[in-house]
Amino acid sequence: MIHRFSALGALLAGGCMAASPPPVRVAPPTASPPFTTRAAASIAPVPDQWWRLFNDAQLDSLVQASLAANADLRVAYANLDAARAAMRQADAARLPQPIIESSMSVDNPSGQPSAANVSASDYDAAATISWDIDLFGRLRSGALAAQADADAQAAAMDGVRVSIAADTVLAYVDLCGATHVGRIAREIVATQERNLKGVQTQYRAGELSPLEVSQAASLLASSRAMLPSFDAARDGARYRLATLQGRPPTDAYIAAIDCAALPRLTAAAPVGDGAALLLRRPDIREAERRLASATAGIGVARAELYPKVNLGGALGLLSGGFAATASPLISWAFPNQAPARAKIAQAQAKERGALASWDVAILRALREVETALAVIQAEAQRNSALTTATNEAALYARRTASRARLGDVSPLLAIDAERTRATAALATAQSDLLIAQSYVALFRALGGGWQDALQPLDPVRPIG
Repeated sequence: MIHRFSALGALLAGGCMAASPPPVRVAPPTASPPFTTRAAASIAPVPDQWWRLFNDAQLDSLVQASLAANADLRVAYANLDAARAAMRQADAARLPQPIIESSMSVDNPSGQPSAANVSASDYDAAATISWDIDLFGRLRSGALAAQADADAQAAAMDGVRVSIAADTVLAYVDLCGATHVGRIAREIVATQERNLKGVQTQYRAGELSPLEVSQAASLLASSRAMLPSFDAARDGARYRLATLQGRPPTDAYIAAIDCAALPRLTAAAPVGDGAALLLRRPDIREAERRLASATAGIGVARAELYPKVNLGGALGLLSGGFAATASPLISWAFPNQAPARAKIAQAQAKERGALASWDVAILRALREVETALAVIQAEAQRNSALTTATNEAALYARRTASRARLGDVSPLLAIDAERTRATAALATAQSDLLIAQSYVALFRALGGGWQDALQPLDPVRPIG
């Protein structure tokens, strides 16, 4: 008997030594050098609430409202609660599991002729305990995996915060841009209406032909056709702001929001460096925690190769007398361990996939920042050229209109000059909007906006 227990002890000890070591937190790789030098960017650290760089109090209040009441964020917070509960469950499984049981039965003597006509009651009460002593780290690896999953879910919720903040700023920028471009378009329409009246007056005086009238009227109709699209873009931006705050699209509070000009940065955008980016982006942190969970899953699968040892016992009043029992329970899938080894192979493949996903997240983050910087730089150069073109087109239109009134040039030339001015003005306004949108894309890529965020509202609380 002693030899048998010695052999069993040696086997268990050997299994403990063969079990996988606890998974460790994966450290990010050495970051790349600072981002490509751009005139529109600086190496200053990215502020937590980057939207405050636009210095717009209305925008600040909209972002805070979205972070407090967004429905997607409430979903993410519920998922985080579930992940943390699973983590607590995995930790609790490593402790002894006591169970208290009781029962009562009443004997009916009427069916027993020899018994007295008195009812009798039997009471049973017992406390049982079961403990998986986890010699081979199955439960410990499971707890580590649950912890990593909870951390990953927390990072995912931070990622939702990043998206909500960026989406809110982008919707506000689109609202301001649609208002700004629409105002310019209406000014162009008003100018062309005046030009058409002047051409019609000259036509009635016999100074012009119907050709000039038709060309001026065609230009005016083309400009008027653009107005509904700007109105629709403005309304669509308001609807997005409403849903981001958990409000109905036609909410009266959102309908009253307006802005006079596009938000602008007063200085170069602070972008930091690659090291700060890798630490700040929630999706990178989520991918790293998914990798840690997959690594811990290998430990869970490998423990299936070894016996499970469970210590159990019971103590209480059973069948009218005191009783106590204790016994170990050993279960082991042996010698057919093919299912366990298949689970190990699956866990290892999952780890390789998680590692590849982590690499993809890092490369994607670096690419998105560099792309956003390149777009901002290119659009800034284009905007400068368009501004010059707009100024020259306006001067050209004024001079041509003056000479056309004096009869020095054909009115058709004045109409063409007005078309050129309108095209340049609209292109410049749309370029202003693209620059503002590109800055939002840059800060979204930098991954800021989740720090120190408020807990979302209670899902059962009424919205609005």
